[in-house]
Amino acid sequence: MKLFIYLNKSFLLIGVILLSSFVMSYEEPKYKVINQSENYEIRFYDERLVAQTLNGSSNNSFRKLFKFISGSNKNSQKISMTVPVTQFKSEENNTMQFYLPSTFNMTNIPIPDDSDVEIARISPGYFAVIKFSGRASDKNFRKHSNQLRKNLEKNEISILGPAIKATYNGPITLPMFRRNESMFQVSWK
Repeated sequence: MKLFIYLNKSFLLIGVILLSSFVMSYEEPKYKVINQSENYEIRFYDERLVAQTLNGSSNNSFRKLFKFISGSNKNSQKISMTVPVTQFKSEENNTMQFYLPSTFNMTNIPIPDDSDVEIARISPGYFAVIKFSGRASDKNFRKHSNQLRKNLEKNEISILGPAIKATYNGPITLPMFRRNESMFQVSWK
């Protein structure tokens, strides 16, 4: 009898986790697929706003950004979580970004309390994107970024910036159901 109850609870928990990974939907930046190949797609993104941190560990950066959207700002305003969370490394910085809901613009977004969090405008542009599931580990990200880079070079598409890691799911989502992407801003005709 105890085994039966344990198994029922286990299946119920697994069901809740699976359901939550499918049911939870967050706003994401709007884009238009311009070109679809066998290995990647080219997207055009309109201008969008992000809250970002520069030069921090992933955990520390995430914590600062999450505090900002949880009300650590001049208006004590809670801001809806959006996806993806993006990360990239340049020569100067390790950057993490939370995209802001489309209802915000530079005049109505609350000012962050933490001086390490800044609001930035991302210019419209073209991005090459490859999707992958599993963990968004550095190793998995590098593997897919390298694959994307090789395909872009083979197709003579110019890369304009560093590889960007985009994660769409929280840590409780089972790896096989996670949506991750590797992206490069590119020059497109």
